Amino acid sequence: MSRSPPNAIQLRSVGSQGTMASLPQPSAVQNPSSHSWASVCGSPPWGLSCLLALQHILVLASLLCASHLLLLQCLPAGGLSSSPAQLLASSLFSCGVSTALQTWMGSRLPLIQAPSLEFLIPGLVLTSQKLPLTTRTPGNCEHRARAQASLVLRLCGGPGCHGLELWNTSLREVSGAVVVSGLLQVMLGLFGGPGHLFPHCGPLVLAPSLVVAGLSAHREVALFCSAHWGLASLLILLMVVCSQHLGARLLPPHPWRRASNSSTHTHIPVFRLLSVLIPVACVWIISALLGLSITPWELSAEAPWFWLPHPAEWDWPLLTPRALAAGTSMALAASTSSLGCYALCGQLLHLPSPPPHACSRGLSLEGLGSVLAGLLGSPMGTASSFPNVGTVSLLQAGSRRVAHLVGLLCVVLGLSPRLVQLITTIPLPVFGGVLGVTQAVVLSTGFSSFHLADIDSGRNVFIVGFSIFMALLLPRWFREAPVLLSTGWSPLDVLLRSLLTEPIFLAGLLGFLLENTIPGTQLERGLGQGLPSSFTAQEVRMPQKSREKPAQEYELPFSIQNLCPCIPHPLRCLCPLPEDSGNEEGVPSEPEETADLLPGFGEQCPGSSREELRSQ
Repeated sequence: MSRSPPNAIQLRSVGSQGTMASLPQPSAVQNPSSHSWASVCGSPPWGLSCLLALQHILVLASLLCASHLLLLQCLPAGGLSSSPAQLLASSLFSCGVSTALQTWMGSRLPLIQAPSLEFLIPGLVLTSQKLPLTTRTPGNCEHRARAQASLVLRLCGGPGCHGLELWNTSLREVSGAVVVSGLLQVMLGLFGGPGHLFPHCGPLVLAPSLVVAGLSAHREVALFCSAHWGLASLLILLMVVCSQHLGARLLPPHPWRRASNSSTHTHIPVFRLLSVLIPVACVWIISALLGLSITPWELSAEAPWFWLPHPAEWDWPLLTPRALAAGTSMALAASTSSLGCYALCGQLLHLPSPPPHACSRGLSLEGLGSVLAGLLGSPMGTASSFPNVGTVSLLQAGSRRVAHLVGLLCVVLGLSPRLVQLITTIPLPVFGGVLGVTQAVVLSTGFSSFHLADIDSGRNVFIVGFSIFMALLLPRWFREAPVLLSTGWSPLDVLLRSLLTEPIFLAGLLGFLLENTIPGTQLERGLGQGLPSSFTAQEVRMPQKSREKPAQEYELPFSIQNLCPCIPHPLRCLCPLPEDSGNEEGVPSEPEETADLLPGFGEQCPGSSREELRSQ
């Protein structure tokens, strides 16, 4: 019995059921490492989905530990009143709940929610107000974090701990700011603020924001890598080799069948799909064999195996005028970052720009996640994670199923501080290397967005250069200024210092103002295209119905969409408009209907593949 030749089939993670849509091989010869954003034909196997989810957990853990470590070491001296594992567990729990909600009924994109660095800067500014006047100098927290990076965060449980009450007050105040930021994001989303602004954010607003997002974390990455440059360099080298040099290697050598009744065989680019897990595991094992313990956390044998996070575990968040000011800056910066994540993820998945209703829902549910995190005592809110979006681009695989698994794993880890301690044993250089590579991918996608507009235009050259340079210059100037910004009212000082040191917020604000005030044509600004440029030629040949199918990926699940007529009119911005829906009959689309959307993939899948998809 003759065998059909093995097929390496490209995939894309779209479809109402979170499946991976199968796409036939294009006629032109392409580099397999440059294939689109998934790995196998049909639904991703559960084993592969779990491995992809585990890699996103590692990236999320890098952000989680980096943000908490930098903030906690800038709090007043006196030790920790609670176990670091419990703080991380409460944050992971809120991240898991927020990720599940975001993927199920938020923006509907496979976005991972994580403690964003946009919450870190206002938190550092807020805690610096608690320091004695003699130590409240420009860049003080940064220098303290660099000097103490190799020290251990110690748990203080005795009654004689000096400064413990001040430490608790500072942490409660930061948690209060997180709650305020979440409430503001919920209000912005419910009243359709992002939906009104997002259509005016073209490539000249998105691209500078992505470039600055990639560059803004370089100091934190360098800080963690400096703990051991050898391990960090090895990790970065392995990630580059696995994702780029070995990305075209398809395994297994003997192809396996996707189903017993199919003669189609599938090869998997294992090195590319596991280009985070393999390097992290190798470097982690090497550091253990060499006896290198480069972790700043003190492991506690008292960390419980099971622990249910609940509000007021340690105390209720503290709401002060300074917390309100810091929360406002957190909300503005996190909203700017999240909208950029929505646009970037849609672009990577070759989907149209997110519609207003998806942006409004996504921002509202992110706000709920931050409110939950603040009530649980976490000093960090939740927002869409740029490094995790960069991981989607690095692995070239993204799926709602994977995002749901990440949310589930985060909730499980959040219920067990003892398991969370396993994350704290990962060496600091591993965190630095993972963040360095993923942030570099975000930076490169920012540069790739420039081609959507007329970059030769003098107007556009000025907007891009001015937005990026000033967004990087102002935070550096305020950190190095000989005199701190002082208006005489502490809450206003916190608000201005927080906003003026947020690079992503500055890039988005400057780009938005210049883009919408300097005259320019629609073509020059890159507006009105709706789809990435790779769709331009293909869109002309598509029927109208096929062009509308990608927009269905942003629609609510069918069971929830039926409740839209019951929603009060002021909140109708959360529901898709009738003209936004590409399905006139009102029947939810099947996953396979989106199988011919990628450019150059208009041919039909093999009969066996198509029949299997319809049977799922």
